[in-house]
Amino acid sequence: MTEHAVAIAGCGPTGMMLAAELALAGVDVVVVERRSNQDLDGSRAGGLHSRTVEVLDQRGVAERFISEGKIHLTFPHSLVCLDFSELPSRHNYVLGLWQRHIERIMSAWIEELGIRVLRGCEVVGFAQDNTGVDVKLSNGNSLRAEYLVGCDGGRSVVRKAAGIDFTGLEPSTSWLIAEVEMDQEPEAGLRRDSHGTHGMGRTEEGGPIRVVLTERALQRAGDPGMDELREALVAVYGTDYGLRSASWISRFTDMTRQAVSYRKGRVLLAGDAAHIHPPQGGQGLNTGVQDAMNLGWKLAQVVKRTSPESLLDTYHAERYPVGARVLRNTVAQVVLSMPDDRHQALRATMIELLDTNEPRRRFAAMLSGLDIHYDLGDGHPLLGRRMPDLDLHTADGPMRVFTLLHQGRPVLIKFEERGNFDKSSWADRIQLVDASYDGKWELPVLGEIAAPSVVLIRPDGYVAWAGDHANAGLTEALTAWFGPAPHH
Repeated sequence: MTEHAVAIAGCGPTGMMLAAELALAGVDVVVVERRSNQDLDGSRAGGLHSRTVEVLDQRGVAERFISEGKIHLTFPHSLVCLDFSELPSRHNYVLGLWQRHIERIMSAWIEELGIRVLRGCEVVGFAQDNTGVDVKLSNGNSLRAEYLVGCDGGRSVVRKAAGIDFTGLEPSTSWLIAEVEMDQEPEAGLRRDSHGTHGMGRTEEGGPIRVVLTERALQRAGDPGMDELREALVAVYGTDYGLRSASWISRFTDMTRQAVSYRKGRVLLAGDAAHIHPPQGGQGLNTGVQDAMNLGWKLAQVVKRTSPESLLDTYHAERYPVGARVLRNTVAQVVLSMPDDRHQALRATMIELLDTNEPRRRFAAMLSGLDIHYDLGDGHPLLGRRMPDLDLHTADGPMRVFTLLHQGRPVLIKFEERGNFDKSSWADRIQLVDASYDGKWELPVLGEIAAPSVVLIRPDGYVAWAGDHANAGLTEALTAWFGPAPHH
């Protein structure tokens, strides 16, 4: 039986991001993927929000995605366009890029990192004990890992086999979505009627036509065919525009569910295996990638015995509330799109609210993921929030904060000379940087904040400690997040 430190079920964006994080930390990881290659069939996500682009920038690969995507400064919520360009981020936009391209770029990245992917088979079951997990594969083989992470989607075999409940709301509405070819050029843009919102448009110049249609009645299951698509087109537009072929047709609903726990022993969940929700707001893929970013460095430290296993409890504690909030705001967007008069009154009220500056900024910060705040207790406003990508002055010359995070290691930045923190005991675990910064410190929603003298940044880019100087609390934060000081 082959042994690995970590086995990951699923090679979507969440699984690949987690594998990359573990590989950067020097952890042996294997990914099990049912697809024989990275090609996608059917509908998937269409873009990356600001915080996800920042996450990729923190690992030095953002430009690979940016160079192939299309930058959008605004993004719709409740039929109001939110302006992302006002957000205090180097990546204050939505990057339009279809998931097939996102996966292709990520796949090349993890190949560079030497990550092993077992394609054409999937996890079908497992048994865990005190020291690891025996993972059964669909090809009849099995492998042994210290930890197993289910990144295997909304129907997650890993979640079901672990016996983790997946609770939430049953579907109330369903949509047909397809990429098609038509003899006639269709009506582009959105159309609303008594059944809901519909839309059509080309995915790119000269490319196929993307169709999204709200169905007349809820359809829970079954693969839709050309006849259903044709009938739905005629019902909405009075014509099928000479529909002649479809590269794929699928159905999605507004079902909303979340795993009651993201961890059970040595088995963890991330991405759609932990939460599913309607696609409104384009937050699913982004939330999954950020799950992986949160989990990766923690799992690596536990595997390498740097930190106790209890560090993994912070994964659920931090990411479950984030997932719950995404579920809540996607359900709200579905409700606001309902066509009856009462919901139209609610939508009109919401549109009026979002036409004012402060609510619009707050919603943009929420959708972008830039306002995420992990509850790490009382302290400086930076505590538990993403570290801004400041342009620092260091002894080695100009340096961006995100550049310091490329290797996935924690960073301690000291902005003032005063303070007598002993660097030597942490030097092999933490990057220690003396720097200066001349500009203002600004966070989404909060606005300008007081500049700290010392900042401790986790590998995922969130601040673990910040203070006026190296005073009480810093050593405790270092120990809590990165294990006790090594003995020399």
